[in-house]
Amino acid sequence: MTTIKAAVCHEFGKPLTIDTVSLRAPVMGEVEVTLKACAICHSDISYAEGGWGGTLPAVYGHEAAGHVTSVGDGVRGVAIGDAVVVTLIRACGTCSSCASGKPVICETGAPPTGPLTTADGMPLVQAMNCGAFAEKVVVDQSQIVKIPKDMDMNAASLLACGVITGVGAVVNAAALRAGQDVVVIGAGGVGLNAIQGARVAGARRIVAVDMSAEKLAIAKEFGATDGVLASEDAPWNVARELMGRGADAVFVTVGIVPVYNQAPKYLAAGGKVVMVGMPHIGEDAKYNPGAMAAVGQGMAGSKMGDVVIARDIPWMVDLYQQGRLKLDELVSGTWSLSQINEAIADTKTGSAKRNVIVFD
Repeated sequence: MTTIKAAVCHEFGKPLTIDTVSLRAPVMGEVEVTLKACAICHSDISYAEGGWGGTLPAVYGHEAAGHVTSVGDGVRGVAIGDAVVVTLIRACGTCSSCASGKPVICETGAPPTGPLTTADGMPLVQAMNCGAFAEKVVVDQSQIVKIPKDMDMNAASLLACGVITGVGAVVNAAALRAGQDVVVIGAGGVGLNAIQGARVAGARRIVAVDMSAEKLAIAKEFGATDGVLASEDAPWNVARELMGRGADAVFVTVGIVPVYNQAPKYLAAGGKVVMVGMPHIGEDAKYNPGAMAAVGQGMAGSKMGDVVIARDIPWMVDLYQQGRLKLDELVSGTWSLSQINEAIADTKTGSAKRNVIVFD
């Protein structure tokens, strides 16, 4: 067992505590990664607030990057010293979903006990298969992707969730074609990456919708052609006027039910709402399915951008190295593990694109 520091959630809605915990060595098919960076995602905050349930105590954090420091038996393709991105996408490779190219919805669950325990030997949940608000993690080999050794780790950590979720929603879930029109509702971390994905895919018009004029200005830096304040009486009409029509795809990147209720109003005939943001458990949206069916509109959920990480992260790294995908610009601030509660509070204000916990 290795002793590490981790930010532990003992009670929903309360500050995390920095505890000394135990991390076992990797077993068959597992890899130990000593972390250099872990970004804070709103999903971590929702879990820590109890919005999606779960068992405590737990270690959250799932947007990470670092170096491999130990490997278990049967691990192939990575070696000690390799720089890697660590994702929450744990895939068995053999279930129906994995076999059909959908590893993000793998049907094989994680083992009942994870690699973490408290200092006194009690179970400690490795949340979202990662538990990356910690100095080290032990994860399944399916969760990591090698990256260039000289890549900035703060930038690399963003590829674990926010970037692949936003970009992947566009290129995978929506299969956007060049010349189509897009609305992205929510110009936060994931929304900015949906905007980047639409730009890379060749969208004609990319309309960002947000409550903040400042965020709309930032959205244009990432590729939005237009911005609409969500506080307008009928923002969908403003967006339609800008595009000259409805959108071929509307990406909802915030977990707010009233936004989901409004999303179909932005669509063109034959358009699709892509559901990315996740409201809390028990919050339901309402639609008029007859009206949507009459004009061939649809809705689709997109988990983690429907990515295959071994396929998609390398080409995103390449675009970053070419200067065609912004990653460094997404980092709003860096914080130490001891400052994690302050970093979470700053993230909750909505002003940060991504805050990153950095490790020595």
